[in-house]
Amino acid sequence: MFRPHAPDHTPTMPRSQPQPGHLYDVAVVGAGLAGTELAWRLAQAGRDVVLVSQALDHIGNLYQPDIRDAGFPGDSVFAQIAARIAPETDGWTFHRWLKAEIEATAGIHLLQSTVTALEEEGEGVTLSTWEGPKLRARRAVLAVGAFLKGRLLIGDTMEEAGRLSEVAYDFLADDLARSGVWLIGAEQTAAGVEGAPPYSVRFLTPAPGELDGFRLTRFDRVYGVGRCLPGEQTYAGVLEGAARLASELLAVEA
Repeated sequence: MFRPHAPDHTPTMPRSQPQPGHLYDVAVVGAGLAGTELAWRLAQAGRDVVLVSQALDHIGNLYQPDIRDAGFPGDSVFAQIAARIAPETDGWTFHRWLKAEIEATAGIHLLQSTVTALEEEGEGVTLSTWEGPKLRARRAVLAVGAFLKGRLLIGDTMEEAGRLSEVAYDFLADDLARSGVWLIGAEQTAAGVEGAPPYSVRFLTPAPGELDGFRLTRFDRVYGVGRCLPGEQTYAGVLEGAARLASELLAVEA
């Protein structure tokens, strides 16, 4: 039986000790493929990043049941984790390995919270949360996947969710609309697997005219990446996009 060795991480001190009012270099909202990859790349380059997820148990969750033929780019953190484990490893086990890697990466503050609104103030962005505390960063990135006003359909049933058991970002979608961002509809489907039925998700993304590359044109310091941008997305495409945005943000702050 294949028994992967546990990650060997030497404990390191984070580059910051976040306190109320702490100013991060980048706030990444959403810890799916794009958000996790982006945060990891920025932290590897020495940036101070907060990676916000509504549920820490869903970091890097995949739509497919295992990592076979996932097509992760070779320099991504996803490919590095996949190389340590068997290809038939289930998605839940892969998530646990990935989460351990992100938790051990100096420079990432992994935070379970729900961002409801954002506002540019001075030379930074303030993010409001459903829980109350505000987050501040020099730049913010939306990596919320299919969760902006997500509606999950299983047969005749509809839930306010972007994926099974994961709630939608309704408040954040409403806040973007109030800021003048034109949001358009999109849809994606997930095949049924053992223990879970097939389903589809309808959600919102910024319209192409609202974007200048990755940046939302209504803002100076807010970006989008991954499935929350319009167009078809693959695992490889999402991770490559995160790599390009990381390079762009590093160049801006250089």
